[in-house]
Parts: sequence; C-alpha cells; structure tokens
Amino acid sequence: MGLTARIRTRDGWAVSHAVVTVTDMTGTQVLRIEADAEGAVRDVNPLAPGAYTVIVTAVGYAPAAASAIVTASGRAEVGTVTLARQGGTELPPPGPWTIDPAHSTVGAVAQHLGISSVRGRFTEFAGTVEIAPDDIAKSRVEAVIRASSIDTGNGMRDTHLRSADFLDVETFPEITFRSTGLAAAGSDRWTVHGELGLHGVVRPVDLDLAYLGTGADPWGGTRAAFRATTELHREDFAMNYNQIVQAGIAAIGTTLKVELDIQAVQGESLPQA
Repeated sequence: MGLTARIRTRDGWAVSHAVVTVTDMTGTQVLRIEADAEGAVRDVNPLAPGAYTVIVTAVGYAPAAASAIVTASGRAEVGTVTLARQGGTELPPPGPWTIDPAHSTVGAVAQHLGISSVRGRFTEFAGTVEIAPDDIAKSRVEAVIRASSIDTGNGMRDTHLRSADFLDVETFPEITFRSTGLAAAGSDRWTVHGELGLHGVVRPVDLDLAYLGTGADPWGGTRAAFRATTELHREDFAMNYNQIVQAGIAAIGTTLKVELDIQAVQGESLPQA
C-alpha cells in the first residue's frame, strides 16, 4: 500500500469528489488520485522514500495541503484531511433535505400593550432544503405553512387571528416561502433571500440563518439543524387591524419577530413512523 488518506468536512462528512495530488520536494507531481464514495484515498503503488506535499482539492471547498513522509516501506499515511467550505462558510452535505415538523418550530412574537410579548406558533407546515453541490449560493429552500394552525395558547385570540382582521385563513389558507438566493454572512451564518406569501401579498424577506451542525438520529437517518430569524411588519402584508387602548397604546404591536428552529432529515422524504 502506498498513500492512504481520508477527506472530510468540518462536520466529519466524506468529500467523495476530492482530488489528491502528491508532489515531491522538487515540485514534481508523482501521484494524482480521486477519493472514493467514502472520502477515502488508497493507492497501492509504493512511493520512493522521502518527504512529499499532499494537496487536496474539491469543488466548493478551499484547497488544503499536508506533508507526508514516506518510509522505506513505501507507505505514506496522511490521516484525515479536513476541507473547509470555500470562503470559510459551512452548510450540510449537498443534496435534498426534508424539514421534520415534529422536531421543528415555526414561531412568532408580537408586543402586547407595549409592555409584554405574545408568543405563537404554527403547528402544521412542510418544507424542503436543497444544498447545491458546486455553488452553495444556488441552494434552495421552500416551505408551506397552514395558516389556520396558529396557536398562541388562547382559543379566543387564535380565532381572532384566523379571522379576516388578521390571517383570513378562509381566503388565504397557506403561507409560503421560497428562497431566491443565499449569501454567506460568517463561517456558519447565512442570509437567505426569499419571497414570503402572506395574506395574499408576496414580498421579499431576508432570513438570518445559523447552521448548527449535523448528526445521526435514532432511526438511522441524518439530521441537520438550523435557526433563523427575521422581522415582519403587518402593514406590509395588508394586515392593518388594531385596537387602540388608553393613552393611544396599540393592543397588538405591528412588528412580528419570526423565530424558526428547524431540523431537516437528509433525503427527499421523512422516515416512516
């Protein structure tokens, strides 16, 4: 066995399309080999003893270099080479991911009487995430929320929110979001540009997104976690109802802070219960 190496992302995922180039001390290329589906590199041809430079490249990732010493046996064990996303940004492995509503929360916070907050959430929603393999900025997010599933913990208030004064769920049963672009805002933070359809109005909305990492679940799947926030103004979506109480204070604030805690399962569908 000559050269062996493992190519991984920061989260430990295999980079199956990585290319490993080995040069000797004169800069001459002595080996070029692709990683297999598990991100492993195994070359059976022995190398001449000496010092070598190992360069690992992959589309969408910043190149990485490592040194290797080949012993008299002709073997060089490079170990694990970690590749960072291009520009230092991180997202889950490429491909489709399906949002799991049972382990996700779509919530909103509004000010009440100018002194406290009312929290609500939507209990019925679905969505998909597609991580682009070559250009992360081309990744896509789509989601649909059933407007009538609003739950603030107060039946009378929820009935009012479903009425024509607010969500008008009979006329506009769905709230939709479709991304139009993705821009890095830090090593694991992103701005998701998109269009929100709410109460019959479609407007551009930016989500501040944090990628929290990935991990295995008890059902044999792989999950990725995200947290996203944004602020909406009710009047932007033609929801102008308000009740003015004493001293001109509005009963319900016009600004909504949206808070999303999302788990997505790798693949095009959720696991069967």
